[in-house]
Formats: sequence, structure tokens, C-alpha cells
Amino acid sequence: MWLDNVIEWSKKLTETGVALIALAVVMQVLFGSSVAFLPGDVVGTLTGMINTLGSANLVGLIAVGLLYKIFTRS
Repeated sequence: MWLDNVIEWSKKLTETGVALIALAVVMQVLFGSSVAFLPGDVVGTLTGMINTLGSANLVGLIAVGLLYKIFTRS
């Protein structure tokens, strides 16, 4: 029972984090890199992470697959 609560709480926290990242990307695209409440370059950081996964070849592909599985678990 308590494990179900922890799993549900972590799902909601993950969904909130993804929504905040999406909002930050939209704000940075609309207003540029000088958005007052964003502490850094969100789009640049995401691009760097994607480049790192892409340059890792098979390991990067496996990591992307695992991330996809985690975020689409129902």
C-alpha cells in the first residue's frame, strides 16, 4: 500500500518536472535566452544532452530507449 503511494507520488513529480522543462523551453524560444526566471540556457542544455546521447552510439540508443520506457509507463 505505501509502495503504491510512493510510486504514484514519483509519477506525479516526474510529470511536473517534464511540464516545467517544456514550459522553460517554450519561454526561451519565445523570449530568447534572457528570460528573467530561468537560471540558465535550457535549450542549450537539452541540445548538449541529446548530442551526448547521440555520440554514444549503441549506449546512447539504449539510454534513450530506457528513458522512453520510463516516461511512457502506464
